[in-house]
Amino acid sequence: MPQSNAVERQIGDSGVVAVLRGIDEDRITPVARAIHDAGVGAIEVTADGTRVREKVAAVDRELRDTDAVVGAGTVRDAATAASVVDAGATFVLAPDCNPDVIRACNRHGVVSIPGVTTPTEAVTAIEAGADILKLFPAATVGPDHVGALQGPLRDVRVVPTGGVSVDNVASFFDAGAFAVGVGSAIVDDDAIADGDMARVRETATEFVAAVESARSG
Repeated sequence: MPQSNAVERQIGDSGVVAVLRGIDEDRITPVARAIHDAGVGAIEVTADGTRVREKVAAVDRELRDTDAVVGAGTVRDAATAASVVDAGATFVLAPDCNPDVIRACNRHGVVSIPGVTTPTEAVTAIEAGADILKLFPAATVGPDHVGALQGPLRDVRVVPTGGVSVDNVASFFDAGAFAVGVGSAIVDDDAIADGDMARVRETATEFVAAVESARSG
């Protein structure tokens, strides 16, 4: 398992965490491979469906020969955190700020990324040992909220998630985002349903290009 600082660095280098939600077990590995081939270096398998351990383990095996890091999202309790880490997750995201989940990640030596919206939640997460903060839902509060959190908390790294699109991703990076978490804007559900991995890769490539343009500008 990569060291947590190497995982954090890869998330930052990627600039994108692709959120794989509700994808069938028999399709999740080709989807993960297609999205990685498009240039995404961080893949999140959400823990709000069935056979999560098996999906995380399968994606981890599929991408083990690459520089990608594989994590789990929508993790709401410490037991689930421990389970997905055992399956191969090297980072764990949550929709909320649960200190028990953060501490479980710390014990297992994986990157914790709890969900926060307010400064109080952000401070709670940092004091519990969070490595990165997931700003959620990002579209509701907007890009300016990234700077609003970073102002009093200085160098905290923020990953806006929820409603990030090709049209607004530049605004989030301009505001100071470390990376962005993206689901439907980068994971083409229609193409997945059709088994069209070329189209999955094409959609992801377009988003990666938008991120690269935003970060270089």
